[in-house]
Amino acid sequence: MTAPLGAPWPSSAGRGDDGVLVLGGVSVTALAAEHGTPAYLLDERDFRERARAYRSAFEDAFAQVGTGVDVYYAGKALLTVAVARWAREEGLRVDTASGGELAVALRAGLPGAELGLHGNNKSDAEIAAALDAGVGRIIVDSLVEIDRVADLAAARGVVAPVMVRVTTGVHAGGHEYISTAHEDQKFGLSVNAGPGGGDAPAVEALLRVLARPSLRLLGIHSHIGSQILDAAGFVEAARSVLRLRAHLAARTGVLVDEVDLGGGYGIAYLPGEETLDPRGVAASVAQAVAAVCAQEGTALPRISIEPGRAIVGPAGITLYTVGTVKPVLVTDQDGTTRTRLYVSVDGGMSDNIRPALYDARYHAEIVGRDSDAARVRARVVGKHCESGDIVVHDVDLPEDVRAGDLLAVPATGAYGRSMASNYNLLTRPPVVGVADGGSRVLVRRETVEDLLALDVG
Repeated sequence: MTAPLGAPWPSSAGRGDDGVLVLGGVSVTALAAEHGTPAYLLDERDFRERARAYRSAFEDAFAQVGTGVDVYYAGKALLTVAVARWAREEGLRVDTASGGELAVALRAGLPGAELGLHGNNKSDAEIAAALDAGVGRIIVDSLVEIDRVADLAAARGVVAPVMVRVTTGVHAGGHEYISTAHEDQKFGLSVNAGPGGGDAPAVEALLRVLARPSLRLLGIHSHIGSQILDAAGFVEAARSVLRLRAHLAARTGVLVDEVDLGGGYGIAYLPGEETLDPRGVAASVAQAVAAVCAQEGTALPRISIEPGRAIVGPAGITLYTVGTVKPVLVTDQDGTTRTRLYVSVDGGMSDNIRPALYDARYHAEIVGRDSDAARVRARVVGKHCESGDIVVHDVDLPEDVRAGDLLAVPATGAYGRSMASNYNLLTRPPVVGVADGGSRVLVRRETVEDLLALDVG
């Protein structure tokens, strides 16, 4: 018997009578013995269930107002050949943000028409690869990029399908670095005109696309941030984009067919945290889209969304082995002295940079055994030569935690592997898929030989 853990753990995660964590029907002790640590473990069933939940929620909500929707899995969260195939098998398309991500999606056998290419500074090689693959949409991010895509398409004798990424000024989500719709940042073109008047940059971009015969304007794209837990931001951004769409139609007679409202749907990282309910946000956004189109007197567009983190984030955990355990005296601001237990693991900021980069907060538990010991305040840290190498800032762990214990951090399916590095020349962990009582390596562990092979010295 296993007792389910609930959020922020994957849906199949539970503890057996011996206290050992079981994921996808496999104990973490068996997984550690077979695959080693650190390792990214990915619950395939959980991933698929979340993909279906988002697709069905948005399809149902927009069907009720009279239009369709495409759900794009945001590959930047985590993209492997297997993950790309899972997404397509569950009815999702895939959005890529680089030539590498595009190559993985194509290696997985996904049709180009079901892929998108993002990026604020795409190279000519990346644009050419997208055109040659027949991607369904290239999201252009600047005026100069419009001309570059048009020229490359014309040279190939093809018409490139493009969307224009706009910034609405709606600021939502977590850390400033992951908020992507306020004006002072690198993405998109503003819907607001400058102090000198004239067309807003977004309007100028749309007009420029329409003027190029080698481009086909599919629609308008907006993305307002990440780790968003309130539907209000999506609703307000949808209003702004739909009014821009109506303005373009009134001015040119062209009513674009599609509007992409991005993603950034939040997940639970800590016990007790709430997640964004896909059915609730889908209903709110669908109603707002219908209302604004009715006010503007325009037909409903086809909608697309990009829930990346919300699908893969909760499906993954990172499994570590504990090494050094060290009590440290800490003096609080009020002068109180207490002990914090520093628990070092065999990974760190090279496999999860988010705590150092965004001050992201995670949970951790000892998962290879049961313990009746009292809980003490601990900090989980990595093995890197860096004082900021913190995996979990504060968590209560059993005071008998010791070297050799297995420790797991949940909700690391998104942006763990995809942002991993070789800092201190550590090798990157494997990605292991777990389902139905078995496991398989999706991305193998790097070796020192891999690192040496790159150094041509």
